[in-house]
Amino acid sequence: MAVLTHDVILDYIDRKIISIDPFDPKRVGPASIDLTLDNQFRVFKNLHETLDLHSETFDPDVFSEVKTVEKSILLQPGQTILGVTVEKVTLPPTLCGWIQGRSRFARIGLMVHISSSFIQPGVENKQVLELFNAGPMPINIFPGVSVCQILFEETVGNASYHGQYQHQDKP
Repeated sequence: MAVLTHDVILDYIDRKIISIDPFDPKRVGPASIDLTLDNQFRVFKNLHETLDLHSETFDPDVFSEVKTVEKSILLQPGQTILGVTVEKVTLPPTLCGWIQGRSRFARIGLMVHISSSFIQPGVENKQVLELFNAGPMPINIFPGVSVCQILFEETVGNASYHGQYQHQDKP
């Protein structure tokens, strides 16, 4: 397995092996593409109930709500919200991806994924981000900021994701 580099990424996009929509070639780095934050966020309600994880499925609307922001959203220390990328990522069965934070934001305590950085082969959706403020001060987050990057890796064999989040476009 190998991580794709700048010229290979551009070639795969040109040959429509990878699709990033919308795509800005200026966002391609040495071995990744910067992705931007959309204006929709899933914010957790301040409930004083226990969330039981004994089931594979649960309704996120019970404990959270989707908010669309015009300007920004404030993330308090210790708070988690879900965001989503502007870009829709489509991968073939021969590639997987990894979402990574950008160091400039990590240095102030912003995490863009808590534990689900892996992007399955064959995916076709916007990427949901688990935004967590691990820093000591509130962070004002603005839609349109290049908050994370995606790395692409070749798989050994073919596989395709067909789970409940295929074609997801909201947090």
